[in-house]
Amino acid sequence: MGMTEDLVQWAHEQKCRKALASLEKNGFTAVYCATPQDAAEYIIAGAADAGTVGFGGSMSVVSLGVEQTLREQGKEILNHGYPTFSLDEKLDIMRRQLTCDLFLSGCNALTLNGELVNIDATGNRVGAMLFGPRKVIVVAGRNKLVDGTPEDAITRVKAWATPPNAKRLSYKTPCATTGFCSDCGSPDRLCRVTTIINRRPRLTDFHVLVVNADLGF
Repeated sequence: MGMTEDLVQWAHEQKCRKALASLEKNGFTAVYCATPQDAAEYIIAGAADAGTVGFGGSMSVVSLGVEQTLREQGKEILNHGYPTFSLDEKLDIMRRQLTCDLFLSGCNALTLNGELVNIDATGNRVGAMLFGPRKVIVVAGRNKLVDGTPEDAITRVKAWATPPNAKRLSYKTPCATTGFCSDCGSPDRLCRVTTIINRRPRLTDFHVLVVNADLGF
């Protein structure tokens, strides 16, 4: 990298580490990952004792390419995202994710104060993040960091995460067409369940990987 790239990377690292310090203060196991590969290796190591691994539909986690490796290690993969599944099959997998050994998810926004902010359409992802799985690992790229309040983080989610997700999933929402949130009343509306995790849920082994790279939306 040139000098400019090095300095930009350094600046991002400082923000990542500020979020890490806040996460640790809030009771999470917080890990700095300089590269996506570091995050992938942490997840593979963290899955050593897991028989079942749930995937919450995160594009950040998909980009790490860990699913095939875990499958080859003999883990039972609980991923409801395959288009060949029927609705009943997807619902069964979503319910099993709630009690899996390891649940993997991304995060829509992470404040520098160490608060995780997510918006779901169904609630299965945030439900599994809060309680049930033996271990939860959340991956947050540096593009998810918000220097502000949870309300600022919600604004970030609706501006930068929900529209491309709606388009990816072919949902018939205004934001999937315009790219902008209109607080719609569409039957396909994604913004239905908003959670703010201020501190580690009391009985959840919760790990947050802050990655110095742009991941997901």
